[in-house]
Amino acid sequence: MRNLFLVLMLAVASVSCKNETSKHPDHQLENGKTVYTCPMHPEIISDQPGTCPICKMDLVKKEDPATKKAEIKLETLLQPTDQFVVSSIPLVKIARESRPTEVEAVGVIEYDMRNVGSISSRVEGRIEKLYVRYKYQKVSKGERILDIYSPELLTAQENLLFVLKNDPSNKMMIDASRQKLLLLGMPAQQIQNVIRRGKPDLTVPVFSNYSGHIQQSGAGGGMNPGSVQNQPMQTISATTAELPIKEGMYVKKGENIFSVYNAGKVWARLNIFAEDVSLVSKGKPVHVIPEAAPDKSFRGTIGFIEPFFRPDSKTLSARVYFDNSGAQIPIGSQVKAVISGDTKLSDWLPRSSVVSLGKEKVVFLRKESGFVAHKVITGIESNGKIEISEGLSADDEVAENGQFLVDSESFIKTNN
Repeated sequence: MRNLFLVLMLAVASVSCKNETSKHPDHQLENGKTVYTCPMHPEIISDQPGTCPICKMDLVKKEDPATKKAEIKLETLLQPTDQFVVSSIPLVKIARESRPTEVEAVGVIEYDMRNVGSISSRVEGRIEKLYVRYKYQKVSKGERILDIYSPELLTAQENLLFVLKNDPSNKMMIDASRQKLLLLGMPAQQIQNVIRRGKPDLTVPVFSNYSGHIQQSGAGGGMNPGSVQNQPMQTISATTAELPIKEGMYVKKGENIFSVYNAGKVWARLNIFAEDVSLVSKGKPVHVIPEAAPDKSFRGTIGFIEPFFRPDSKTLSARVYFDNSGAQIPIGSQVKAVISGDTKLSDWLPRSSVVSLGKEKVVFLRKESGFVAHKVITGIESNGKIEISEGLSADDEVAENGQFLVDSESFIKTNN
């Protein structure tokens, strides 16, 4: 009886050892032997395919950890994610080549201030009649703008009539009186009518010497040549608003009453950023595309570059003069432009490799099993490529698509 008890104890111990071994996979991984385990219950180990006795899932082959390649070290995984990125994506190196330079710019269509005409008063007097009623009313050369009453003109007419009546043979005095009326702005035809009637006119008409859109001059009009240049569209939204000048108002001698802006002679003012200034010079070809009418794009050249940076935009302005009489692009239209430059030999990377962080730009430099954010100094962009001025050598490899590695740009810490 005692012997039977010992046999039973040995059998139970043997089964317990086998069960204990089955719960420890490391004990089952013999050299070269394939074992199977449950994906959900790794404690289940078998030397042949089957199903898990717990969840009934198919068993899968279990790999030996000892045969895996240690590609990533523990210290790599422990590095902060804002300093090191573990990834495997295509790599590129800087390429030294000559590329034609192009500068992209944006701007606005403005009146050409060289073609702004002024309608001034040659005498002091009162406006008796106005023939223009609202801002930016279109006028033509020779069109009547207003009638003015002037005591000075009235006196000059009376003097001419007095000489003609009392000393008609005094040709010198008659010519001098007639010339004075012409200089005061009285038309020659009107002078002849006064002589024929023998009676002075109370008012004298003022005609426009220019064609274009009319606007009151001076501060009262809200738009003068200076303000047009700096803020060309400040009051254009009030195109149909009435003019501040009214009938019955007085004007002074030499006062500029109206300005006439020629919409057929304009320029495109382009904003050039500081890093592109060296690539832009007078005479460079430009392709201008109005955003409101892309089908009316045109080509021209840089006609003038302002010698100062505008404080409102921190850009240098370049002008492209062109004839707008055919295209009739509205003043104030936004435009895009491409300025063609010279061919430049430099180091280039794909634009997608460089990530902009505001004032700084970085690339993801390959380091062993991952990438680090690395600061670079860039130059111009041309056809999907960006110039690398400093920060990389010819042997450095960087991620072809840097943006792909960025989770949040604010977390990146650059390594100089």
